[in-house]
Amino acid sequence: MRKFTGSELLIATHNTGKLEEIADLLRPYGVTVKSNADFGLPEPDETETSFVGNARIKAHAAMKATGLPALADDSGIEVDALDGAPGVYTADWAEGPNGRDFEKAMTRTWNALEEKGAALPRTARFRCALVLAWADGHDEVFDGKIEGQVVWPMRGDQGHGYDPIFMPDGFDITLGEMDRWEKNKLSHRGDAFTKLTAACFD
Repeated sequence: MRKFTGSELLIATHNTGKLEEIADLLRPYGVTVKSNADFGLPEPDETETSFVGNARIKAHAAMKATGLPALADDSGIEVDALDGAPGVYTADWAEGPNGRDFEKAMTRTWNALEEKGAALPRTARFRCALVLAWADGHDEVFDGKIEGQVVWPMRGDQGHGYDPIFMPDGFDITLGEMDRWEKNKLSHRGDAFTKLTAACFD
């Protein structure tokens, strides 16, 4: 594993919530965090069929555009009764004429489960792939996940994406009902970050 020895890291995202979470996780290491928005970078087309593949596209595109080491993540929810859907198309399910509508996406997910008559509990997991890319093209990859189930109706407004319908194993509240910073400690992204920091920052 290659250690990160720089002082500045580009987070390849336009999502301010995600940027804040990542910046908080990296704060103990004294790293200055920049985002795609700071450089006016466009979102590259995510053409891969895996979380790692799409995270790699985003990290390398940002790194090549700026010359800075770049960190990207790709994540989504896999619902077992839907054969792993929406998976890498998690955000696509939310696309609408006025941008992303995750309430629509969550409703679509639940309706698909109802149409299949899926048995309870409707098990699922969030997955996250992190790719840290250096200016010489080298990268390191880390995977994280959190197991749980899809529940209805939507509950909570603390998270983002599909958080209001995902209840992690061992909890009786959804990720959408959890304190955001507490959620970070146990989430799929938190799991991947623990591996990243242990390998590249500690």
